[in-house]
Amino acid sequence: MAKVAIVTGAGTGIGKAAAVALLKAGWNTVFCGRRADKLDEAIASAGTTEAKALAVPCDVSKPDEVDALFAKTVAQFGRVDLLFNNAGMGYKSTLIDEIPVEVWNDVVGVNLTGSFLCARAAFGQMRRQSPQGGRIINNGSISAYAPRPGSVPYTATKHAISGLTRTLALDGRPFDIACGQIDVGNALTELAQAMTQGVPQANGQIAVEPTIDVERVADAVVHMASLPLDTNVLFMNVMATKMPFVGRG
Repeated sequence: MAKVAIVTGAGTGIGKAAAVALLKAGWNTVFCGRRADKLDEAIASAGTTEAKALAVPCDVSKPDEVDALFAKTVAQFGRVDLLFNNAGMGYKSTLIDEIPVEVWNDVVGVNLTGSFLCARAAFGQMRRQSPQGGRIINNGSISAYAPRPGSVPYTATKHAISGLTRTLALDGRPFDIACGQIDVGNALTELAQAMTQGVPQANGQIAVEPTIDVERVADAVVHMASLPLDTNVLFMNVMATKMPFVGRG
């Protein structure tokens, strides 16, 4: 019987690539995102697959919509074996005193509260279902280790995601719930196009940075998801080999 995955932020970028890869690998996959048209396009891009896809529009920062997402998934497929907590947003490089409070609230609402709400729902379902258990993969970032200039909201949320990952990995042990984190550096998505034009560096310069194909990230997510529940990749860095991370600053 096919396992069941939920991928948030599945309409574009890393989420789309990962959801399509899981679908092609035989996972019944729920594509979650804010825009129904983007979800439908993402599913169509996978072509014909034996596994089934379901598009569920959802704003992960809203508890009622997250609850509805998981209810629809269980009604359709009976269980949840994997959550890829991927939905996220950033903001242009800005010093903290020039960042509107509304921007902080929006970034925290999606990146952190959204991840909490989805993990909360997934954990509860995985704990109740039979057979018990499942896996949660959080999308962290290289910024969970080292910030870029002017990135207070994004970096703060990604550091927090690492704490969420570690705690869920601990709390999930009695219920066969594994939790790991993938930290991505410079995957070439729409959001990362700026890397090819030049982005601020710690020394004040603007520099073009190497990027990688987003499919490499999708491959890594599928690998993490495919492991038996007695095995967990707690943290994985997938990054452009020559990007300025080791030695950043």
